[in-house]
Amino acid sequence: ASTGWISCGKMSDAEDDYDAADSGAADCVPIAAGDVRKGGFLLVKGKPCKIVDCSKAKVGKHGAAKCHFIGVDIFTGKKHESICPASASLSEPIVSRIEYQLVDVTDDGYISLMAKDNSMRDDLKLPDDEALAKKIQTGFDDGDEVLVTILGAVGTEQAIEMKKAQAAA
Repeated sequence: ASTGWISCGKMSDAEDDYDAADSGAADCVPIAAGDVRKGGFLLVKGKPCKIVDCSKAKVGKHGAAKCHFIGVDIFTGKKHESICPASASLSEPIVSRIEYQLVDVTDDGYISLMAKDNSMRDDLKLPDDEALAKKIQTGFDDGDEVLVTILGAVGTEQAIEMKKAQAAA
C-alpha cells in the first residue's frame, strides 16, 4: 500500500550538485532544505552528517533562495559541504544510539554485545578509532563491566564510546 511519500528517490533525472533524497529509503525521511537546522542530521554526499553550520541566502532578483550546509560525518568526523535550493527535498537520516554491555572481544577484533533485553549480537568489529578500540579492549581485559554505545544510520553501525558501568548500590 502506498503511503503517499516519495521513497527517498531522485526527484528528477537532472544531475545537480546537491544531494536530492536518493539513498537508504527506509533509513531516512524527506526534509525540505529550508527546514534543516544546525545540530540536525542530513545526508551530505551520501554520508550521514551532523549539521554544524547552515546559512540561507535570500531570494535574489533571478532565482531561488539557496541553502549552504556544512556537516561532519557522524562516523568518520570528515567535513562535507552542500549548496542547494531552499525548496529542494533532501534526506534526513534516522540516527539511533543504543547502549550495550560488552560480553567478549574475539581475537579477530569482533565484539560480543548484550542488549538490555538480554539479546546478543556478535556482528560488530572494534572501532577504527585506535584509542577507543584500545580503551574497550583494556576495560574488557581488566574484567570491568563495560558499556559500549553503538551509533547507527543508513545501514552502518559503529561503536562511538565506552564507559564503565556504575556498580549497583
